[in-house]
Amino acid sequence: MTGIFVTDCEGPISKNDNAFEISNWLIPEGDKFFTLISRYDDVLADIVKRPGYKAGDTLKLIVPFLKAYGATNKRMKFFSSETLVIVSGAGETLRYIRSIMPTFIVSTSYEHYIYALCEAIDFPKENVYCTKIDIDNYELPEEEAERIKALREEISKMPIIEIPYGAKSLEDLPLSTQRTIRRLDEIFWNEIPKMKIGRALREVNPVGGYEKAKAIKELTSIFNANVSSIMYVGDSITDVEPFRLVRSGGGLTVSFNGNQYAVREAEIAVLSHHTIILAILAEIFKRFGKERVLNLAESWDFSALTDYCSPVLLERLRSLYPERAPWIERITSGNMERLIRESTAFRKTVRGEAVGSLG
Repeated sequence: MTGIFVTDCEGPISKNDNAFEISNWLIPEGDKFFTLISRYDDVLADIVKRPGYKAGDTLKLIVPFLKAYGATNKRMKFFSSETLVIVSGAGETLRYIRSIMPTFIVSTSYEHYIYALCEAIDFPKENVYCTKIDIDNYELPEEEAERIKALREEISKMPIIEIPYGAKSLEDLPLSTQRTIRRLDEIFWNEIPKMKIGRALREVNPVGGYEKAKAIKELTSIFNANVSSIMYVGDSITDVEPFRLVRSGGGLTVSFNGNQYAVREAEIAVLSHHTIILAILAEIFKRFGKERVLNLAESWDFSALTDYCSPVLLERLRSLYPERAPWIERITSGNMERLIRESTAFRKTVRGEAVGSLG
C-alpha cells in the first residue's frame, strides 16, 4: 500500500506545550492564565461547539496578551529553541519512517516553535503544517496594552474551569464555571475584537481540529491516495477531527500518551517514553495494512512481532526494552474508560503534571 504517516508534534514528538510555556515565561501568573484559557477552549470546542471555533484556537486567544507582555517574533524563536524538549527517539523514528513512506507533522503549535524543532531533528520544514503568525505585524496602542493587562489580571483571578466527565452542555457545568464562561465570552467575542489588536483574533488561524483534518485531505490529494492510506498519531483534543476523518476513511489512528479526547477517538493506545514503537507500527502498517496492526495490538508482545517487524527495529526495541515491549492496546468500548485513566496518568509522567493535564 502507499502509506502516508502523519503525526501531531507536541506529545508524540516533543514534550513541550510551547504556548503554555511562552505564556508562563512572559505573562504574570501565566501558568494559571493559560490553563484557564485552555479549559475555555475545551468547553467551546467540545461542549458548546461554538460556530466557527475549533480546538486549539487558544493560540489565537492568547495573542493579545502575549503582545501586551512583550512577545516578538525574535523572542518567540529564541525561547522556543532554548526550551525545546524532544521525546526520546523522535528524530531517529521520523528519519526511519521517512525512509519508507511520506511523513508529515501537522501541529497546532506556532511556527516559531515548529521551525526550531525541525532544525533540531533535521526534519524538512516543507513537510509541516502549523500555526502561522507574525506577531510583530499587530499593532497594540499603549491604552489597549494597559486594558489587556487589566483583563489578564481579572482572568487570573477567575476560578479554574471545571469540566465534569461526560458533560454535554453548558448546563452540565458547575455554576461558577458557567459564570466564568459567560465573562470570557464577553472579553473574547465583544471587548477585544473592538480593539486594534482584535485583528489577531480574526487573522490568526491555528491548525487544530478541522484545520488538521483539512491538511490530511490536502495530503491525500497531493499523493492521489485514499484516507485509508493514512496513519495518524495524536494525543489531544486538537486531534479529534483528524482522528474521526482517518478512522471513518479506513486509515489507522493511534493515541500516543493521549488524554481522554484522544483515547476516545483512536483505535490503538500507546503508552511509551520512547517513540520507536511508532516506527514499528508504521512499518507494519506500510507492509501489511491496518488490520494486521490492529490484530497485533490485541496480542502484543515481542514474539508477535518477529514475523512482521524488520530485524533492525526489533533489535533496537529489545535493546531499549529488554524485558517487556512498551504498552500497546487496541481500544474497545470495554477497555476505553480504563485506558483513558491509564493513558492520562502516564502522559503526566512523560510531560509533567501541568502540561499533561491540558486538553
